[in-house]
Amino acid sequence: MGILQTAERSSHLDPSENVIYQRHLIAYKEAAKLISGTVLEVGSGEGYGIMELAPKVDHYIAVDKYNTEISDELKAVNNITFIQMEVPPLKEIEDNSVDFVVTFQVIEHIQDDKMFLREIYRVLKPGGKVILTTPNSVMSLTRNPWHIREYNPKQMEDVLKILFDTYELKGVFGNDKVMDYYNKNKESVRKITRFDILNFQYWLPRWLLQIPYDLLNRFNRHSLQDANEGIVNSLVYTDYSICTSNSDCLDHFCIATK
Repeated sequence: MGILQTAERSSHLDPSENVIYQRHLIAYKEAAKLISGTVLEVGSGEGYGIMELAPKVDHYIAVDKYNTEISDELKAVNNITFIQMEVPPLKEIEDNSVDFVVTFQVIEHIQDDKMFLREIYRVLKPGGKVILTTPNSVMSLTRNPWHIREYNPKQMEDVLKILFDTYELKGVFGNDKVMDYYNKNKESVRKITRFDILNFQYWLPRWLLQIPYDLLNRFNRHSLQDANEGIVNSLVYTDYSICTSNSDCLDHFCIATK
């Protein structure tokens, strides 16, 4: 991996990231119920999703910009291929070759989101499905300079229907405990951003804000953990649910069929 380990690549090894880790894990748990055959994950990240998905399929192909560590134990009992490359395009994946594409928290980082979806459409077999998550911009607490863009529910639908006639818009929601943490996080972020009286976060170039954002993000997560250990340490993926989308979802959870 590159020099900078951004807060965008959450790890289950850092207790302060448990809230976001469990939020991502519920998406993998749901996807594991749906997938079969040959599955391509675009953006395998730290690799914790591989443990959820690879045992459910005949062939699991993981793609990421950085190296994803895959344990020898997993490789020994599952048919796993890892390809390190930047996307789009999905240049080493053949047309009509995969049954499912799973891509979680990736599209917001892609400059050309329509090309990204075109490539996903290209590699899917007829009748194949993409399962996609990305943050709901309505619930974002501040500008994230690591993201090219974020989508509200209507924007999410608009970008999907460019290519896919059949799609289902769902969302990742949190229970009362999750939303208690969310509101505490919202207040903590407000205390930081209140000093940005000129709204620098919205008009400065993204690259200039990325490292300060990352440092403040990690500091904030650790501070929230110290002040709310009971919530942060006890949250599990079942504190989240996936239901029909609305503006209150934390993430979009989309299923689209070729």
